[in-house]
Amino acid sequence: MSQFNYLNDLKDIITMDGELTKGPAPRWQKKLDMSAASASFNASSLNTSRQIHSMSFSGNQPPSTSAGILSGKTPKKASSKATPSKGKGQTPGQKQPSGGDRFIPNRNTTDFDLGHFMVKQNEAKKENDSDGDESSVPSQASPKNAERIKILSEAMKGCDISNKRVLSYQTKAPAAPDGHMNPHKVVYSMKTPMSTKSGSRFIPNAPERILDAPDIINDYYLNLMDWSRANVVAVSLGSSVYLWNASSGNIGVLYENEGAEHACALSWIQEGHILAVGTNIGTIELWDCEQMKRLRVMAGHSGRVGVLAWNSYIVCSGSRDGAIINHDVRMRDHHVAVLRGHTQEICGLKWSPDGKHLASGGNDNLVNVWSTANGAPHCTTTALHSFNQHQAAVRALAWCPWQPNTLASGGGTADRCIKFWNVNSGHMLNSVDTKSQVCGLLFSKTYKELISAHGYVNNQLTIWKYPSMNKQVDLLGHTGRVLQIAMSPDGSTVMSAGADETLRLWNCFVPDPLLTKKEKSAQREKPSLLKQSIR
Repeated sequence: MSQFNYLNDLKDIITMDGELTKGPAPRWQKKLDMSAASASFNASSLNTSRQIHSMSFSGNQPPSTSAGILSGKTPKKASSKATPSKGKGQTPGQKQPSGGDRFIPNRNTTDFDLGHFMVKQNEAKKENDSDGDESSVPSQASPKNAERIKILSEAMKGCDISNKRVLSYQTKAPAAPDGHMNPHKVVYSMKTPMSTKSGSRFIPNAPERILDAPDIINDYYLNLMDWSRANVVAVSLGSSVYLWNASSGNIGVLYENEGAEHACALSWIQEGHILAVGTNIGTIELWDCEQMKRLRVMAGHSGRVGVLAWNSYIVCSGSRDGAIINHDVRMRDHHVAVLRGHTQEICGLKWSPDGKHLASGGNDNLVNVWSTANGAPHCTTTALHSFNQHQAAVRALAWCPWQPNTLASGGGTADRCIKFWNVNSGHMLNSVDTKSQVCGLLFSKTYKELISAHGYVNNQLTIWKYPSMNKQVDLLGHTGRVLQIAMSPDGSTVMSAGADETLRLWNCFVPDPLLTKKEKSAQREKPSLLKQSIR
């Protein structure tokens, strides 16, 4: 071949129309600027749309692209030979991970043609509106673009794109670690708890309501608040005792002392409207809060009565004299038993849910467990267990509702620990350092969680997972130490009394509605014992 003919053939190859179909793209084509690439893409899209519009679909085998558009399905892309090979360690048929963050779209599942049409269809509507209205502002789109959009609109008729997406995301967000709480959820889910399937739930970190409590006595050893099963809160403020009806919001004064006398402990009977009041002169008063009158005064202590606890018709009183007296309120001679196991002031008393054990905590750093006498609701005079592992006064006591033999106790400033005890074996199960004074403990009735009240330095309430004792959340707001906490009858709300003279209500144990529905359905499906016996 002559050199002249070779140059002519080379010239024809360079100047021919269309793209080269063999070999990789030249470097000069890869370095085109964005404007030239955009113009090329628009021109090719226009040619494609014209071909689609002019195509006849009466044949037996319509093109795959047009058939996919008319049926509303995303057309499948042809497989390319340039697809990278699988990794060495990957087995055939194994799905390759998409990787990356969930906000990065997946190119393999995105239909760019359909997305381009969805983005541009609004411009087509504006173009049509401007054509029919002479007073409208002229469109900025060029005639070629308007024609292309019009052709695409006609080709997409009959295709339901309402459920289609411009971009496709396949990778889901990783699950949050157990106990993680997102504070931004308050913005949009204040009244909607999270599903229990996620492993966490929404807990409001702000109180639902704040009440004033002026002149509340800032004393670690006193118990000045209690919440009855009739949804009435009794609180001692100064020399007076107030009643707040949580259902109606009404506030009343039960009584007001004269002189230096004041209440040191309040405790409601389990069923009814009788309130036991321990005084600073060592007496226990019984009040009928419906009739607003005092029924009885019981003596027996030589020091102030700082804590009370009911078990049926027996009320137990703990005093600064170190004694615990069981009073039978039905009898004239009300002294049933005197328990002497502490050497200093008693500041904590709690009966177990089954009524078989009484736990007591004192300023002598002891936790004593007393058992009932022959099934009676009063205790024997000898302690079943005496735990001395705390390094400070023990005021906070709580029994586990679903494990009646498990007791939780919290120590004061020099101890700061929450300890768990098995009262059957007498062994300590666990000890957790809370880094601050423990003033109160309550087990949740809805969740397997524990809430603790604290003093210096954060004056917070803390919710823990039980038995792992992973911290869920800190409820902040009190500017003084939390003196006491009480739970509502339904177990959804906790009230905290602080040295800052405020009472705060926290909706921290609201039941999950999904969990409640499952429990109700399970109760309906379960046949009754009566029907089973009849059959």
